[in-house]
Amino acid sequence: MTTEASSLYLPGSLQGHFLFSMPHLDDPGFAQSLIYICEHNESGAMGIVINRPTEMNLNELFQLLELNHNAPANITVYAGGPVQSDRGFILHSPTIAKWDSSYKITADVTLTTSVDILRAVSENHGPDAFLVALGYAGWGPGQLEQELSANAWLSCPANLDIMFRTPAEERLQAAAATMGINLNLLTSQSGHA
Repeated sequence: MTTEASSLYLPGSLQGHFLFSMPHLDDPGFAQSLIYICEHNESGAMGIVINRPTEMNLNELFQLLELNHNAPANITVYAGGPVQSDRGFILHSPTIAKWDSSYKITADVTLTTSVDILRAVSENHGPDAFLVALGYAGWGPGQLEQELSANAWLSCPANLDIMFRTPAEERLQAAAATMGINLNLLTSQSGHA
């Protein structure tokens, strides 16, 4: 069952955008993070950290789930955030197949949480582009807006090449570069003029 994101996002919604941490963000769970925002509305926000690889690869995850597998061993599983870190979240390109639990974020990206997509990936019948993460990042009503006002984060439109094809360690700087920002030149101090 696929649900669709509303075509009328809230004004200022960051759904379908990248959120990247500023150098002065001192929360160890989110310092130097690049997050893809899956949902952002009056109830809060939800996203997947896309630049924090775990020690686990996809074949190890398949073994834990007792799935037969033929996938390449070098596909990384990511730490998607601190909420429900024992649950899988798969960001992927559109597919013809219908999954048991999917949410269409944009025309180009879907979030699926059901094991049927992992079964298809294990059999080499999954989406063309995908990222598997354990857990997600969440914000309550108004929380993300407060953090943005405090200059803890910057946002930019998501870039699928960065999300699906750029090496994890290069994604944060690559996202910042789409805005003409070199994070290495920014200070770790914040303030308002």
